[in-house]
Amino acid sequence: MRLLPHRLDPARGLLCALLTALALVAAFLAAAPAARADTQICDAFGTTTIQGRYVVQNNRWGTDAAQCITVTDSGFRINRADGSAATNGAPKSYPSVYNGCHYTNCSPGTALPARLDTISSAPTSISYSYVSDAVYDAAYDIWLDPTARKDGVNRTEIMVWFNKVGPIQPVGSQTGTATVAGRSWQVWSGSNGSNNVLSFVAPSAITSWNFDVMDFVQQAVSRQLAQSNWYLTSVQAGFEPWQNGTGLAVTSFSSEIRTGGNGGGNGGGNPGGQTACSVTYVTNVWQGGFTADVTVRDTDSAAVDGWQLGFTLPSGQRVTSAWNATVNPSSGAVTATALPHNTRIVPGGSQTFGFQGTYSGTFAAPSAFTLNGTPCNTA
Repeated sequence: MRLLPHRLDPARGLLCALLTALALVAAFLAAAPAARADTQICDAFGTTTIQGRYVVQNNRWGTDAAQCITVTDSGFRINRADGSAATNGAPKSYPSVYNGCHYTNCSPGTALPARLDTISSAPTSISYSYVSDAVYDAAYDIWLDPTARKDGVNRTEIMVWFNKVGPIQPVGSQTGTATVAGRSWQVWSGSNGSNNVLSFVAPSAITSWNFDVMDFVQQAVSRQLAQSNWYLTSVQAGFEPWQNGTGLAVTSFSSEIRTGGNGGGNGGGNPGGQTACSVTYVTNVWQGGFTADVTVRDTDSAAVDGWQLGFTLPSGQRVTSAWNATVNPSSGAVTATALPHNTRIVPGGSQTFGFQGTYSGTFAAPSAFTLNGTPCNTA
């Protein structure tokens, strides 16, 4: 008997190919890290935490009209902002993200309150997204008090206005100008009846900036609105809307409190001493794209709680996605921040994260890394 060559039924072949493709997609989804679902908050004083280290608050106190925010992994955006307030009075609210304590609600693992004379530096970064059809300011708040207060109103509030839209002004009156942290500012001073307010207003909008909170704190001390034995209780970044505000967003926020002159505090696992660490950076590069797998190892005898790894991507590189950490911003000087499930690095242990990106020109790896502000060795 002669055997005829086997012929594949076209419909059956198509079905097999489809099943194979679906299996590959399922395998990819199973291996990919689960994304954190955005959280909507409409309760007037509702809060949640992000990155296992910051609190995001709706903080609607100046109106009974509805306000809702959508909280993301890196910040929040206002998606409803009903009602309005007179522009010669107080705003409607202050939706914000913060490190520290606000009316007894303290952010996880915070080093605040901390005495000013024990803080060597307080590096922070913030990125805003603005709208034009609203009246508001984008304000970074710094709160100071003679006591280690975790509740109620502090004695002195420092406001750094990154942007303002509409006929509004800070509390008090303008007392002059100053250069702080390398930028020029209008300086306003006054009291709102509950606390002193020292405000620094940018002459034009700032969308993102890295700076040291202590530069502004020293301005308050020099103006006798605080003393070196007072406490920094919280730093907060958000918006004060008077009219509308839908679409305003904090797209990224970070804050670290370094005490003892050596970068301990909020992120460090060795307060009063250097954090010893090493970084292994392994890449897979193809034309126009790459992935990076990064391992951060604690080589010290103390654990690191709430790690942030800082590094600078070479020119032309941009992060498009990440796993086991948030990486912000997407280019230039970036910070990889631990997720809630991997915030601790035990002595001798490590945490690994990765990201995918694009590049133009010649590919190169970052040349230096810092763990919570302290330089790491590269393995």
